[in-house]
Amino acid sequence: MNKVYAVLYPIIWIYMKIFHPWKALGVENVPEGAAVMCGNHTTLGDPLYVVCCLGWRKQTHVMAKEEIMKWPVIGFLLKKAGIFGVKRGKADVAALKEAMRVLRAGEKLLLFPEGTRVKEGEESEARTGAAMFATRTGAPLVPIYIPPKKRRFRKTTVVFGEAYYPEFEGRKPTPEDYQRIADDLMVRIRALGEMAA
Repeated sequence: MNKVYAVLYPIIWIYMKIFHPWKALGVENVPEGAAVMCGNHTTLGDPLYVVCCLGWRKQTHVMAKEEIMKWPVIGFLLKKAGIFGVKRGKADVAALKEAMRVLRAGEKLLLFPEGTRVKEGEESEARTGAAMFATRTGAPLVPIYIPPKKRRFRKTTVVFGEAYYPEFEGRKPTPEDYQRIADDLMVRIRALGEMAA
């Protein structure tokens, strides 16, 4: 396990347990080894809920927006803990390679297919990165629902759906296949919201 991650995790866990407690449903659906974990994204703290639900032993690499990695001190620590940035709206080759490396090493990757925070009721189109990572590495997709409304000192229920392998025809998925897989993934994520109510 990454040493910086191991040190930061208990600090984050205690903070979240006090101020933003959580309840995990379906966490047993997260397989051992590589997995592309994908959730809806409404608040900056969403990755912390997922990481806390998974526990200390399941180190998670988070793909975050590049701007966060430039924050003084915090960005440095996150980078050392295995979090990496991605330039939004561009073909960030370095970030893509890092995501593939994480999965091929049998580790877990967390990303948000919408690509940015989306408020409740807003429409957004799913990006195709998760679909590409899963089909190219053979890692399963794990849909995750995080309620948009979170109250301090009250539990937020995070729902983990069943892991699955995206299907496509032919030897290689086409751009249309990637978009279809991404759209289906968001449907699965939103469907889990009924369990969080």
